[in-house]
Amino acid sequence: MAIKLPVIATLGGHSALEIFAGAKKYGFRTLVLTVKGRDKTYLNYFKNLVDDYLILDSFTDLSNQEIVTKLNQLNCIFIPHRYCQVYCDLLKLEKDFNIPIFGNKYLLKYEEREGIFNQYQLLYNSQVDYPKQFKDPKKIDRLCIIKVKESDRGYERAFFFAKNYSQYLAKSQKLLHENRINNQSLKDAVIEEYLVGVQVNFNFYYSPLKNRLELLSTDMRRQTNIDGLIRLPSDIQQELKNDLIPSYIETGHVAVTVKESLLERAYILAQRILDGTKLTVPGGIIGPFALQTAIVAGPPKEKIVIYDLSLRIPGSPGTAFTPYSGYLFGENMTFGDRIALEIKEAVENRLLSKIIT
Repeated sequence: MAIKLPVIATLGGHSALEIFAGAKKYGFRTLVLTVKGRDKTYLNYFKNLVDDYLILDSFTDLSNQEIVTKLNQLNCIFIPHRYCQVYCDLLKLEKDFNIPIFGNKYLLKYEEREGIFNQYQLLYNSQVDYPKQFKDPKKIDRLCIIKVKESDRGYERAFFFAKNYSQYLAKSQKLLHENRINNQSLKDAVIEEYLVGVQVNFNFYYSPLKNRLELLSTDMRRQTNIDGLIRLPSDIQQELKNDLIPSYIETGHVAVTVKESLLERAYILAQRILDGTKLTVPGGIIGPFALQTAIVAGPPKEKIVIYDLSLRIPGSPGTAFTPYSGYLFGENMTFGDRIALEIKEAVENRLLSKIIT
């Protein structure tokens, strides 16, 4: 007798289209949880990927009992992405959202850079290289990037650079004066060494079914307004330096490859992250994760340094445009494809408990 496949559900945003396209490819039905004003992408423009939908007043309603009941009735598996961390109460997601969640839901809260749960715990436990941090801005002795939550959008950061305390004071006071940040967010800011190197995201997948670590793609990010600024002639950049503060809001990704001599080093780092997360959260990583890195010159040779972690689907649908997934599967795959394939194999082999929490 054929096994009934669950419905693949996720929030309408970030990488929902990628998730749904993969789900449809492998025979799943799909459901989007969206909000008014953000629904047309899923219910109009790409409605071919969506079989059912729920309109929420707010993404924070995800854990409400009536939503949970409806998703259970429809036999859903929920795929988390960045919107869960931005808009949802992750502790409620752990305790009250009694829906099978693909991956390890207890790791999601560790992606942030500050607070009780933060990614620096994972990086430390994993024994990998990451940028030096400064708790006291008076001790800044090298070029640093200061990551401060914006006043209006707490999920975005008003980055600025400083190579000493006087620069830190001048630039932070300017942001305070413009109400871009507030005193509390500045107090909670992360100050870390800025790595001068090639920025590459290594997008990995760990399969508990195969007990295999897979590199699916590598890419780099496009950010506003810094991408526009660096394309200006240097004299114009100098003219604007007091009027326009660089912003690093993510807007997209660009496929990029790396030379093969770096791949083994990337795998070693990813394996350390897998092992390190298990020391912090039982079970560790299930499914997709990404190492945001800077490849620095050395000496003595290039070194891959991790400056950020993504502990869920990376949100880069361009995965299929680098060769690494093709090397593994004989065809290029997106993360949506890979997740759907894993769920289907787990259902067919009655191993779903190995990939959900």
